[in-house]
Amino acid sequence: MGLGARLHLIHPLGFRVDEKAARRAGIDHWRHVDRVEHADEAAFWSWAGQRRVHLLSARGSRPFTAIRFQLDDVILFGRESTGLPDPLVAERGAWRIPLRGQAGQPSRVRSLNLANAVAVVGYEAYRQLLPEDFEP
Repeated sequence: MGLGARLHLIHPLGFRVDEKAARRAGIDHWRHVDRVEHADEAAFWSWAGQRRVHLLSARGSRPFTAIRFQLDDVILFGRESTGLPDPLVAERGAWRIPLRGQAGQPSRVRSLNLANAVAVVGYEAYRQLLPEDFEP
């Protein structure tokens, strides 16, 4: 919400998406979210077709800031609890959000929560695709 992006959800989900569940979670804008639900992974990949799909994972080998986003790119995040499946990351490769520890030490934090990860990467894509919105 706020980026003008469409949210694609791939079933099975680990949560409910009905209005009652959204209200209980404190999400008062759920009815305004532009979303599409795919029956399963195969349906998602069929929809994705020839689009560029960027996988984001704590196990990614490249920093996401190296992506040069294009219109119609897809950014794929995994479940908050488990992330993307290892075989998918191994097959296609993945980007990561760098995390820094204190005084240059490795981070003790494994990853950001899903909402923060989506915000970080989503706004970088927005900045690249519509730089005029970020001019002073």
